[in-house]
Amino acid sequence: MAQGNVKHGTLETIKTGCLVVTLSEAKTLTGPVKMLDNACNGQISAAIKQGDISGKAGQTLMLFGLPGITAQRVLVIGSGKDEELGDRELRKLVQKIAATLKDGGATDALLTLPALAVKGRDLYSRSRLLVETLRESLYQFDQFKSKKATPSRLKKCLLWAADKADAEALALAISHGQAISDGTDLTRTLGNLPGNVCTPTYLAKEAKALGKQYKELEIEVLEEKDMKALGMGSLLSVSAGSAEPAKLIRFSYQGGKTKDKPHMLVGKGITFDTGGISLKPGAAMDEMKYDMCGAATVFGVVKAVVSLQLPINLVCLVVAAENMPSSTATKPGDIVTSMSGQTIEVLNTDAEGRLVLCDALTYAERFKPASVVDIATLTGACVVALGAHTSGLLGNNDALIEQLLDAGKQADDRAWQLPLFDEYQEQLDSPFADIANIGGPKAGTITAACFLSRFTKAYPWAHLDIAGTAWTSGGKDKGATGRPVPLLTQYLLNQAG
Repeated sequence: MAQGNVKHGTLETIKTGCLVVTLSEAKTLTGPVKMLDNACNGQISAAIKQGDISGKAGQTLMLFGLPGITAQRVLVIGSGKDEELGDRELRKLVQKIAATLKDGGATDALLTLPALAVKGRDLYSRSRLLVETLRESLYQFDQFKSKKATPSRLKKCLLWAADKADAEALALAISHGQAISDGTDLTRTLGNLPGNVCTPTYLAKEAKALGKQYKELEIEVLEEKDMKALGMGSLLSVSAGSAEPAKLIRFSYQGGKTKDKPHMLVGKGITFDTGGISLKPGAAMDEMKYDMCGAATVFGVVKAVVSLQLPINLVCLVVAAENMPSSTATKPGDIVTSMSGQTIEVLNTDAEGRLVLCDALTYAERFKPASVVDIATLTGACVVALGAHTSGLLGNNDALIEQLLDAGKQADDRAWQLPLFDEYQEQLDSPFADIANIGGPKAGTITAACFLSRFTKAYPWAHLDIAGTAWTSGGKDKGATGRPVPLLTQYLLNQAG
C-alpha cells in the first residue's frame, strides 16, 4: 500500500482487481454497497434475499463480473450490527479481508472501509487503524524456512474517499499508518530472530545499518571497556557469564530545535535469557529470545519517527546483553555497584532486566531529557496481572503517564497504570547492600518498577512492562507482535503536535 494511495470517484467506474464493500445486518442498504447494488440492477440485494449473505460480522461473498461495474470482483463482507462497531470489530473485519485477499487472485484491491462509522474514531484515526491492521495481517517471517511461503498475489491496496475533501485525511492516515507499520515490522522481525543470530553484536550492526539508511540518525556503540570506565557494574554483571559481549547502543535524532530537550526511550535488549545461575525451567525457554523486545521496540519507533521526519529531538538507548550460566556468571548473593554508586545485592540472577536498565537510566541523565520511557519484557507478574492484552505502565510523573495512556487509546495499543507507592519500596531492603534486586513474591511488577525508580529521580520517567504484550506464546501463531511501537510512535506524534 504505497503512500498517497487514495481513490476518489464513482465506485462502479473504478478499475480494480477487487472492490471491497461492507454490509451491515440492518435490512436497508446504505453507502458504497447501495451504490454498487444500484449500478448492477440489484444483484447484491438479490444475493441477500437468497440467503448468500446476511451482513453477520465476518461473513463474505465474492461476486465476479457484475454488470455495470468495472471492478473484476466485488467482495461483500458483513460488518455486523452498526452500533457494535468498535476498534476490536474493525480489526477483526480487516483481518478477515486480508485473509480473503491474500489467498485470492486479485493483484490490487480498493477498500471502502473508511466510509464505515467506528465508535470514537474520526476518518483519519479509523483509516490509520485499518492500514496498520492490514499490514499486520500481511506480515510474514520465513527467513529460516528452506521452503518459503507462497507469495500473495495481492500487491497493492487503495482506500476510497467518499468525498474529495476526505482525500487529505486519508493520505495522512496512510502515510502515518505505513511508517508505524514499517517500524512494527522491523520490531517483529528482530524479535522473531533466534538468539544464535540476534546477539548484542548483531543489534549493534543493525543500528549502524539504520544509521546508514537514514542520514539524520547518529549512532554510537559503547563496548564493555567503555561501560567499565563509566562504572556500569550492574549492567556488566549480567553479561559476565556469556561469551557474547554486551553493547550499549545510542540513537540520536535531531528533528527539533537545538535548544529543545530530547525525549528518550530506553529498551531492554536481553538477546537470550536463560535466567543465569537462577536457571529458568526448560519449558518454553525458547521464547526467551523475545527478552529483547524492548530493544526491538526502540528500533521500530526510531524507524517510524525518522521516516515521518517528526519535529522533535529523540535520544534512544538499547542496552543489549545475553544472560548465561557459566563459571564467570554472577551468583545469587553477589553484590555489584551500579553507575549511580548504589550497591545491589543480586538475590536472583533471573531478575536481570532491571540490572541492565538501571545503569542505562543513570547514563540517560547526561542528555538532560524532557522525558524518559523505558520499555522492557520485565516481569512474569505483569502477565499474571494484565494478561496478553495490556502493557503495564508505572512512573514518577502523572502528566507523562497520562500522555502515554492517551496515546495507547488513540493507537489501540493500550497500557494500564499500576501504583508505585512508597510502601512497596521496603520489599527491596537488603541487610548487605543499598538495595536487593527482587522484592519477594508479592507485586512483582511494582517492585521491579520501584527498583528502577531509584535511578530515575533526575527526570520525568515512565516504565512500560511489555512481558505480556510483546509476543504471542506457543502454537503455530507464536511470534513477536511489534507492540508497543504504535503506542510510543503516537506519543511522539502528540509531542510533535
